[in-house]
Amino acid sequence: MLNDLVAFLKARLDEEADLARRCDGAGFPAKWTAHGAAVDFGQGDATGFHPAVAQHTALHDPVRVLREVEAKRRVLNRHTLSPSEGDPELPWNDIDDCQFDGDLWPCDDLLDLVLPYHEHPDLPERYKPNRATGERGDRTASAPDSAGDSGESL
Repeated sequence: MLNDLVAFLKARLDEEADLARRCDGAGFPAKWTAHGAAVDFGQGDATGFHPAVAQHTALHDPVRVLREVEAKRRVLNRHTLSPSEGDPELPWNDIDDCQFDGDLWPCDDLLDLVLPYHEHPDLPERYKPNRATGERGDRTASAPDSAGDSGESL
């Protein structure tokens, strides 16, 4: 089923948003900031971090994570499947394509969105990067004659 990729991505985004919302007991995430080796979580400081770790941690405060999740959801919503069967604007070569850009579905944008989750146990096997070639996901599930990925490696 081609929409298993969309379902997988939606589930991961829901998990990330839920976790970000739970990072603050009051329900409204505070802005996290780094001060040298300490991270201010809006409810108190944690110290003893390497300054780069403190900055990295502060950069992933719940407010930012929720904005990132929303941005990824908008990208996901734009890149919907346009199945060749029953499509009034039949894609060329009678293959499934992306409604947004007309590329083979799943398009590169969706494969990029799934890349951070490539080791997640629920990711359908056909979308996992090929460790031997470095290619992202299965670009030929609906069109065996397609050219495939751009050749970028992970």
